[in-house]
Amino acid sequence: MNTLLAITGLGVLCLLLEIANVRKAIIPLTIVGLLGTLGITVADYGKVESHYSNMIVTNDFSVSFSALFVVLGIFLIALSGDFYRDAQTKISDFVSIKLFMLAGAVAMVSFGNLSMFFLGIEVLSISLYILAASQRLNIRSNEAGMKYFLLGSFASGIILFGICLIYGAMGTFDIVEISELTGSAELPDWFFIGIVLLSIGMLFKIAAVPFHFWAPDVYEGSPTLTTALMSTLAKVVAMATFYKLLTGMNANIYYEYEIVIMVISIASMTVGNVMALRQASIKRMLAFSGVSHAGFMLMTLLNIKTSAGTLLYYASAYALAGIAAFAIVLYVTRNKSNEDTYNFNGLGKTRPVLAAVLTAALLSMAGIPVFAGFFAKFALFTSNIQAGYLIVVIAAVINSIISVGYYFKVILAMYTQEPTEDKKPVPFLFYAVGVVAILLNIAIGLYPSAVINLIK
Repeated sequence: MNTLLAITGLGVLCLLLEIANVRKAIIPLTIVGLLGTLGITVADYGKVESHYSNMIVTNDFSVSFSALFVVLGIFLIALSGDFYRDAQTKISDFVSIKLFMLAGAVAMVSFGNLSMFFLGIEVLSISLYILAASQRLNIRSNEAGMKYFLLGSFASGIILFGICLIYGAMGTFDIVEISELTGSAELPDWFFIGIVLLSIGMLFKIAAVPFHFWAPDVYEGSPTLTTALMSTLAKVVAMATFYKLLTGMNANIYYEYEIVIMVISIASMTVGNVMALRQASIKRMLAFSGVSHAGFMLMTLLNIKTSAGTLLYYASAYALAGIAAFAIVLYVTRNKSNEDTYNFNGLGKTRPVLAAVLTAALLSMAGIPVFAGFFAKFALFTSNIQAGYLIVVIAAVINSIISVGYYFKVILAMYTQEPTEDKKPVPFLFYAVGVVAILLNIAIGLYPSAVINLIK
C-alpha cells in the first residue's frame, strides 16, 4: 500500500513541477523518489497485511514483484531524459504517465479483490495506449496506438466478462472468499467459464500464441522507449498477475486446462522463435523473442503451487536483459529512420562497451551460462521435469537452441561487419543503464537463490 501511494504521489509531483516550470528537475527527482520507493517496498517484505477491506494485500509475492517493477521503472525513467530531448515541454506528461502506469502494475500484483485487479489493469493499459501513439506526427506510431487500443479494449472486455461470471458464480469479488468457496462447495459452470475468459484476456496481455498477432506491429510502430516498456515491464506484470489470479482464487487446474497451457506454451516458444529468425528489424525480432519468452514463463503455471519463486527469477532475468538490450538499441537508432539490424554493423569496433552489453543481454536471453537467463531456464526446466512435464521441457530446450540463431545474427553484425557510421559521443545514461542492468543480471545469475527464495 505504501508503494502504491508513493508512486502515485511521484506522478502528481511531476505534474506540479511542470506547473512550477522546473522541467530539468523532473527526471532526477523522479529517480530519487523511486529509489526511496524501492526502500519503502523492501521494508514491507515479510509482512502480511490487507488494506481497505482487502482491496490491497501486502505479502512476499506482491512486495517482491513490486520491487522488480520499481527497479525497471528507474531504468526506463532514466532513459527518458535523452529520448524526449526534443519534447522538453511534454516531458512531465510522459514521465507522469509512466509513473501512473507503474502504479497500475503494483496494483495488479497487490490486489485482494477482482475490482482492484481490473482497475490496475486498466490504468496500465490506458497508459500504454497513450505512450504507443505518443508520436503524433509519425504514422507508424498512430497505427500502433490504434491497433493496441482496439485489440487491448477487446481483451479488457473479455476479462471484465470473466470477472462478471465469477461474481455470478461466487457472489463476491474478494479473492479470499472466492478461494474458500472453491474448496467447500460444488462449483457452478459459470466459475470455470469465467476462469477461461480471464485466461484468454491475460494471454493477450502477455502476447502468447494465438493471441500474439498484435505484438510485432505494435512493438515496431511504437516509440522505441515504449517498446522497451512493453517488452519488459508490461509483459512481466501481466504474467505475474495471471499467476496470482490462478493461485489466489484457488482455481484447481484440471488436466484439460493443463493440456491447453502446455500447447500454448510450446506454440508460443516455437512460433516466436521461428518468426524471429526471419526479421530484419531488431524491434520486430525482440517482439517475437518476447512471444517466445512468454511461452517459457507459462511453464510456471504447470507447477503452480511451488513455482512463484521461479517465475520471479525468470521475470527478473528476462526483464533486466531486455532493459540492457533496449538501452543500446535506443542509442544506435536514436537518429535513424528504422531499426534494422544493419544499423548495428561494426558497433564492436566503434563502441566496444555498448556492443559488449548488448552481446551479454542477447546471450542471457538465449540462455547461455554465466548470465541469469541460463540459470532461470535451468530452474524452470528442473521444476517441470520433477512435476512430470518432460515434453514441454524438451520443446523448451529445442527452442532455446533455435533462439541462438537470431540473437547471434545481431552479435555477428556488431563484430564481423564494417561500421556504418563514424564514432560519435555517447550520452552517459546509455552506458549507466546498460551496464548496471547487465551487472544485476549477472549478479542474480551467480546468486539465484537470493531471488528464488524471496517467495516461499
